[in-house]
Amino acid sequence: MSADLPLEEPPGRLSEPAGPRDPDVYNRTYRRWDVYFAIVFAATFLFVLSGSDLGTGPRVVAAAFFAATAPWYVLVGRPVLLTEGEDQPRAVAYLVGLFLLFVVPSALVGETRIAIFALTPQCFMLLRMRRALIAVTVINIAPVVVWALVERPDSGDLFFNSLFAAVSCAFSLLIGSWIIMVLQQSAERARLIAELDATREEVARLSAAHGALAERDRLSREIHDTLAQGFTSLLMLVQAVESELDHDMPLAHGHLGLMARTARENLAEARALVAGAGPADLDGSSLPDALRRLAARHGEQTGSPARVEVSGAVRPLPAAVEVVALRGCQEALANARRHAGPGAAVTIALGYGEDALRLRVEDTGRGFDPRAPREGYGLAGLRARAAEVGGTAEVSAAPGEGTAVALELPVRPPAPVPHPSRPTVRTRSAR
Repeated sequence: MSADLPLEEPPGRLSEPAGPRDPDVYNRTYRRWDVYFAIVFAATFLFVLSGSDLGTGPRVVAAAFFAATAPWYVLVGRPVLLTEGEDQPRAVAYLVGLFLLFVVPSALVGETRIAIFALTPQCFMLLRMRRALIAVTVINIAPVVVWALVERPDSGDLFFNSLFAAVSCAFSLLIGSWIIMVLQQSAERARLIAELDATREEVARLSAAHGALAERDRLSREIHDTLAQGFTSLLMLVQAVESELDHDMPLAHGHLGLMARTARENLAEARALVAGAGPADLDGSSLPDALRRLAARHGEQTGSPARVEVSGAVRPLPAAVEVVALRGCQEALANARRHAGPGAAVTIALGYGEDALRLRVEDTGRGFDPRAPREGYGLAGLRARAAEVGGTAEVSAAPGEGTAVALELPVRPPAPVPHPSRPTVRTRSAR
C-alpha cells in the first residue's frame, strides 16, 4: 500500500461530530488541547530558564527560540489544526517550522525535550499514520543527534541521552498509536450515533406519515360507513318521493319524514365523527338494540323486512369490537339496499360466544359472482376494520342466490362469577 494512502484519520478530525448534535463541540475539544499545550509549553520554558548546569547565554538563546513556538502555534498551528486536512501543505509547513524552533534549543538545553509531549500529538493530528510515525521518530532522535554533533559529549552522556531518546520515541509511538486506535473507535461510535439519530428522524418521519395515512384511512372508512351511506339513503328517498308526488301523497309525506330523520341521524354521526366519539347508534345503547334500529330503518327505506336474531349471553364488549360489528352491519345493509333488488329479505344474526362475537348479515337478493372484478371501498374497508381488532370478514355470494357477510371478532371470555351458595374459602397451609 502506498504511503500516500490515508491509513487512519487524524485525531483532530476524529473528534469532530458526524451529526448535528452540538455545533461547538469541535472547538471545545481543541480548547482542551490548547490547555494541554500551554501547560507543556510553560513547564518546558521554566525548566529551560531554571537550570544551572549551563551558562546563562545558551539558556537565554534556547528560551528565545522556544518562546517563538507559542505565537507560531497560535497564529499558524491552531488554524491549521482547525481547518486543514492531513498532509496539506500548510500542515507540513507548520510542523517543519515547529521542528526548527524546537531542535535548536533542544540541542543547547536538554530540558527543552520535554516539549516532545506537546509536539507528538500534533504530528498525529496533522499527518497520516505512517508519516506521523516517521515525524515522531525524527522529533525524538534529531535533537540528540544535533546535540551530539555540537557538544561532542563523552560516551556516558551520549549513551544516557540516546537511551532517553529511544525510550521517549518508543513511548510516543506506542501511546500515539494507541490513542489513534481509541479515537478511531470513538469516531466510529460518533458516526454510528449520527446514523442512529438520522435513522430516528427518518423513523419519526415515516411514523408520522404512517400515522397520517392511518388516520386518513380511518376517516375514509368512517365517512363511507356513515355520511356516504346516509347520503345514499337520502338520494334513494328523493327518487322515491319524486315518483310518488303525483299519485301517492301520503306515502311521499312519509318518505319526506324519513328523509328528515335520516338527515338528523347523519348530522349526529358527523358531530360524533368531529368530536372523535363513538357511533351515535351506540351512545347509551347496547349492540343488539343498535342493530335492531338499523334493521328498522332498512325496512322503512326499502319496504323489505329485516330480522334480527341474537344468540348467546348478551354482555358489554370492548368498544372497538362493537364499533366494527355495527359498521359491518351498516355496510352489509347498504349493499343490500343498492344491489339486492326490491323485495329482498335480510337476516341479521348476532352471536355472543365465549371467545368471539359473530355477526352474519344475509339477504335473499340478486347476489353476484365473487370472482368478477369489483370496484368500491366498502368490503375492503370492512376487512380492514375486522383485521384491526384481530378478526376476519368474509363475503359469500352467488348470482341469484343472495349475499352473506360474516364477521368473527375475538373477545375476552367473561370473568367467572362466584356462585352465591359456594363462598370462597381461604385455606392456610400447614407449616
